[in-house]
Amino acid sequence: MKHALLAALIAAGFAAQAAENTTYKGLGADSVSADTLEKFRAKPLDSDLSRKVQGVLDLRAPGAGLLSPDAKSLYFGWRVTGVAQVWRIDGPQAFPVQMTGGEDATSIADITPDGKWLVLSRDRKGEENPGLYLQPARGGELQVIQHIPGVQTFFEFISDDGRYIYFRSNDESRDSYTVYRYDLQGKKKERLFGEKGYWSIIDHKPDGTLLAGKALSNVATEVWEWNPKDGKLKPIIGQAEKEEYDVRYGARDGELLVQTNKFGEFRRLYKWVAGKFEAISPELKWDVAGFGLDKPKSRLFYSINEGGYTKTFALDAKTLKPIKLPEFQGADHVTVSGGTRDGSKIIVSVETATAPRTSYVLDWNSGKLTQWVLPSSPETDTSKFAVATLETYPTRDGAQIPMFVRRPAQCNPAPCPVVVHFHGGPEAQSDAGFSPYAQLFVDAGFIYVEPNVRGSDGYGKTWLNMDNGAKRLKVVTDIEDAAIYMKKAWSKNGIAPKIGVMGGSYGGYSSMAAMTMFSGSYDAGVSTVGISNLLTFLENTAPYRRALRVAEYGDPVADREALIKLSPITHIDKLKDPLLIIQGASDPRVPVGEAVQMYEAAQKKGVPSDLILFADEGHGAQKRENQVASIGHTLKFFERYLKPAK
Repeated sequence: MKHALLAALIAAGFAAQAAENTTYKGLGADSVSADTLEKFRAKPLDSDLSRKVQGVLDLRAPGAGLLSPDAKSLYFGWRVTGVAQVWRIDGPQAFPVQMTGGEDATSIADITPDGKWLVLSRDRKGEENPGLYLQPARGGELQVIQHIPGVQTFFEFISDDGRYIYFRSNDESRDSYTVYRYDLQGKKKERLFGEKGYWSIIDHKPDGTLLAGKALSNVATEVWEWNPKDGKLKPIIGQAEKEEYDVRYGARDGELLVQTNKFGEFRRLYKWVAGKFEAISPELKWDVAGFGLDKPKSRLFYSINEGGYTKTFALDAKTLKPIKLPEFQGADHVTVSGGTRDGSKIIVSVETATAPRTSYVLDWNSGKLTQWVLPSSPETDTSKFAVATLETYPTRDGAQIPMFVRRPAQCNPAPCPVVVHFHGGPEAQSDAGFSPYAQLFVDAGFIYVEPNVRGSDGYGKTWLNMDNGAKRLKVVTDIEDAAIYMKKAWSKNGIAPKIGVMGGSYGGYSSMAAMTMFSGSYDAGVSTVGISNLLTFLENTAPYRRALRVAEYGDPVADREALIKLSPITHIDKLKDPLLIIQGASDPRVPVGEAVQMYEAAQKKGVPSDLILFADEGHGAQKRENQVASIGHTLKFFERYLKPAK
């Protein structure tokens, strides 16, 4: 017994030392050599597989978009060129006109009140350092407002008189945000305020008063009000509370609308006047997932997340009496967005399991609902898509983990192999709805599973906070318990299914943890932009993210032991099954060094492993050819290791 304990302690010491000794430094494409990028360039796919993936990428809907002030045009995002760009249609189901082009992902932020200018956001190589631009509403060259290499510039809003564009940027300090306004006539920017912290503008008044949010973590926020007369910030809600608040100015003077879970397990919508909260939404065992008002502040909209399905409601903003919205039978998600400035029209988006998202324009005056944008599903009958069923699996301590499951019509031979996809975040949620990506695996004969393990959003704040910091040690076993359940419950004739694990970002971390910490539970794993070592990740991630990530994962000093235990690379000696790692070199969130060090460690173990690096991508593939490569190699990998040899 003493020898066994000594061996365990020695092994733990070596593992901890391995985690401590990872020494890469830096962030972005410059932190890795050109030879390394070339060596791990994605290899060409078989033409049949490439065509299959290409076909899936064509099953899509344009973004919901923004209506012009006169409601005669709709501007929206679309990836039909292979990169996200801005498009315009001049009437319901009109022929789309491409507004922006090139290799840089571009999105529309807003339209000036006179309808003459578009405000656009453009990023380069997935670096997440976007710039702001102006473009004439009928098309033409872009005019730069601000785009600085290595700096983030985020749009906030356009003043009601159309004179100023407000934005924030970390140009003064990479870990904090300064708020500016840009004079459209004078073509000059003016600094408004710059305080230490992750600041954003939540709402504004016509006189220039700003409602500002200071993020303390990915969920916790303090709310402040900035006075344009004296340039000072006044505390409003949440100071030093570390609570979750989303706030807007209400329809009446002195009134705020607040979404928070401070007073209960679930997020609820409240009216706040003179420091007192009054509930607006009913008390439910589901979260209010979001809310907003139209620009005249005449109508209030809020959505409820019912276990991964979305319902939206409307109220009169002053009386809070219900307003009837159109009903859509069989819809998994119904949301509203992008209304006109006068509030006469709103965009309603509808998504089902068997059709891409469809967007309509609702005219409040006539009650007429008009479909503007047509989704595309070439050469595919999406009505045959597998519908996700909401199921659960048990954990070793008695919790029930919700999961969405999509199954092939039949498996030959049985049992079907399984692919488990863990979402990112970690404060995110897998939900129901239309998923060509999931269907690609179902069509290939895999059961496709998306768990919402503890730490996921949508199931109350206790569930959400169960993996914060060192507490993650107690619930990370949810990853292993999924495989334990599936191998037992989904076996056929005494044969357990082969199970693969995959995910991106935190889901990539989960995949690497599954293959190392819980070695043997999964038969193959694919990690995309995943964290291999929580310590090196926190040391090298972008400064603007570090403080928010420390609040979630733990402090590198105070929680060092837990971070080492939770790092997949600490458990590299347990790795025995095939692992594929995919990473963008320009990723500002998860440094490319995380992928390289994990691959090198796997190679030293002699385990079948591969690495794909995209030199021109960041936190996930944006360009079509890279998306095809990422998806295609993932599918090919699971076909090879989860299915019997032919």
